[in-house]
Amino acid sequence: MKDKIKEFLDSDLLEKYLLDDTTSAEAFQVERYIAMYPEVRKTYEELQENLEVYAKLHALTPPEGLKETILKRVKSQNRNSGRKRFIKYAIAASFTAFLFAGASYFFWNQNQSLQEENVMVNNKIKSLEEDMREQLMDVRNQFIVLNNPQTKKITVKGNKKAKELKAVTYVNPVKKLSYINLSKLPNLPNDQCYQMWAEVNGEMVNLGIIKEATSQEKLLALPYSKNAMGYITIEPQGGNSTPTVKNIVANIPY
Repeated sequence: MKDKIKEFLDSDLLEKYLLDDTTSAEAFQVERYIAMYPEVRKTYEELQENLEVYAKLHALTPPEGLKETILKRVKSQNRNSGRKRFIKYAIAASFTAFLFAGASYFFWNQNQSLQEENVMVNNKIKSLEEDMREQLMDVRNQFIVLNNPQTKKITVKGNKKAKELKAVTYVNPVKKLSYINLSKLPNLPNDQCYQMWAEVNGEMVNLGIIKEATSQEKLLALPYSKNAMGYITIEPQGGNSTPTVKNIVANIPY
């Protein structure tokens, strides 16, 4: 191996390479030896330094032929700098790829967030559409009940605990729709409230707290059933889970 290296160093390939005077095959061989063997790489670096020193020493009075030698040296350096630029470009490309990957993740993440927001918005829209559909259906049913000749109208009055209470129920057995209009409710202390119930098919249904008397046009839906019975009770503020029988203020047959 040493003989092979010595033979290479004794040749003029390194000098010719520095002066950019080698063939492609010779340049490939020189670059391979520089990369593989430290002795060759050291000799090559020394030759580079010697050439630079020589150029500096003869800068004012350049000898004949030095210009050509320097130009060849510059070409050689350009070749080397080209290799360095390649490394820089490779690093820049890697960095760009990293930035692209980061940007891609950022936009992917943003896209996921937008998709999630889109799902939420669509769900809200569907919920609003459902609410609107139910409200429109309720308005339609109220119109049927109020304008259908088969609708029964029943007047409701309060007992002695709520003598001023007035209400009207509307029952249509054909369409199986029931509504009530609470036109007047007596005032209660702040710690009490009115609550409505309906006994349907043997079960007690909580229809919620009545906050105030409704306008004459506004109706509250009642669950329809044959021979159903509704109740209005006085309960503690906030309502109750079961009706307080002793505090029933109105019976609503419908």
